[in-house]
Amino acid sequence: MSVTEYVIPLGENVRKRHYHKTSKGKVIGFVVQLEVLVDDQWKVVIRYDCAHGFAHIDRYYLDGRKVKKELHLKLSEALTLADEEYKRKLEKLPKSLFGG
Repeated sequence: MSVTEYVIPLGENVRKRHYHKTSKGKVIGFVVQLEVLVDDQWKVVIRYDCAHGFAHIDRYYLDGRKVKKELHLKLSEALTLADEEYKRKLEKLPKSLFGG
């Protein structure tokens, strides 16, 4: 079994957290989330994971709402999608989040 885990700072107030576990080359678990610093606390904005036995996206809002959307994908496909989506979403975030 192999575990890959890292946090990438994307600016002063934004970071990406990545974790995935493989067994015999197959993804058996993952979490990829975008976090922003709000009032000195890191808050999850979007999380892709398989914590409930299926690949899904959780979207978190400052008012406390959370919206879950099931992804009808294999875990490896959902992990790839998560990484690709974060790259696209980062281009749309306000530059002020990055300290600029």
